[in-house]
Amino acid sequence: MWKGMKYLPIWGLLFLLGIPVSSFGQQTEIPEKTADTTQMDTIVIRAEQIPIKIIPRGVSRTNPQISFNQTKPLTKRKKRFRVPSFWEVINEFDLQLSEVAFVNWNAGGDNAISALGKFLFERNYKFRYFQWDNSMEMRFGWNAQEGRQWRKTDDAIRMSSTLGYRRDTISNWYFSAKANFNTQFANGYKYPDRTTPISRFMAPGYLFLGGGISYIPEDKKFNLYLSPLTFKGTFVLDENLANQGAFGVQPAVLDAAGNVLVPGETLYTELGILITNIWEFPIAENITYDHNLALYTDYLNNFGNIDIDWQVRLKFQVNEFISATLMAHIIYDDDILFDREEADDGTLIDPGAPRIQLRQQLGIGVTYRF
Repeated sequence: MWKGMKYLPIWGLLFLLGIPVSSFGQQTEIPEKTADTTQMDTIVIRAEQIPIKIIPRGVSRTNPQISFNQTKPLTKRKKRFRVPSFWEVINEFDLQLSEVAFVNWNAGGDNAISALGKFLFERNYKFRYFQWDNSMEMRFGWNAQEGRQWRKTDDAIRMSSTLGYRRDTISNWYFSAKANFNTQFANGYKYPDRTTPISRFMAPGYLFLGGGISYIPEDKKFNLYLSPLTFKGTFVLDENLANQGAFGVQPAVLDAAGNVLVPGETLYTELGILITNIWEFPIAENITYDHNLALYTDYLNNFGNIDIDWQVRLKFQVNEFISATLMAHIIYDDDILFDREEADDGTLIDPGAPRIQLRQQLGIGVTYRF
């Protein structure tokens, strides 16, 4: 307390001691007072205060002006707010056209038009430990040429569903169960013959059911599926094709005159190993590569013989709607036989042999997502 009193002036010290300031320098008598009548006063001692310096500043007032000279119009439609979801939804329609026409063309030629339509629907769910991918693709293409009937150039119905579970959110390995189904829309012919179909809807139809493991890295369109145990069912729901034993089913039993004694079976079952791989990545600006590979071998019948189904595509994106696609499709299945020969009475002369099937296609068209 006394340390802070060095800042007190002399008159403050006199006031503290009870000596009147007016009697300073004079001798005065101090009256005697008893202890019980002593008067005590409270003294407030304040520390030194530094005044706040207020620096006045001028206020600049301007009248605001609104100008739209720098405003640019929206190039894309504004998207409405949607509640975040763990589902990824893709609806895509693709139409590719090609046409050639001749008028007084000396070199000759026939007018022709080709078209290929494709619908793709995907519903993919992913949250923490679970991932569920579902897709359905439908394709149909045809070609019409002057002087002949239209012919089919592409025909496919493909459905796939894969359910995966992982133990933690760090691992890219999933325990998976997979189901695939493939067939076609219309009859297939060996042109120019249009009387005897060599394939039809659900003849064949392929069903795959199995379980295994999948490697699916984050933020990459890559999926590797390994299944040591997969059931494969081949359906042939056409009586004539089933009696012929097409696509691996047991053929019909015939008598000497070629009459059917026991009709052919409509289902051929296999149990084996299935490996699939889906991979999509950009190789240059607006150019994307993707492939879909499936390898299957049967434990029970001809183990080691591998069925191959491989699609490779290069997609060139011109803008949001216009694109070009270069595609190659390779199939090898030892149950699909070619150059089968029969006698007039139905006797089998040559059962045929499996061959590599190859289809290549280049098209430019319109892609629309909705």
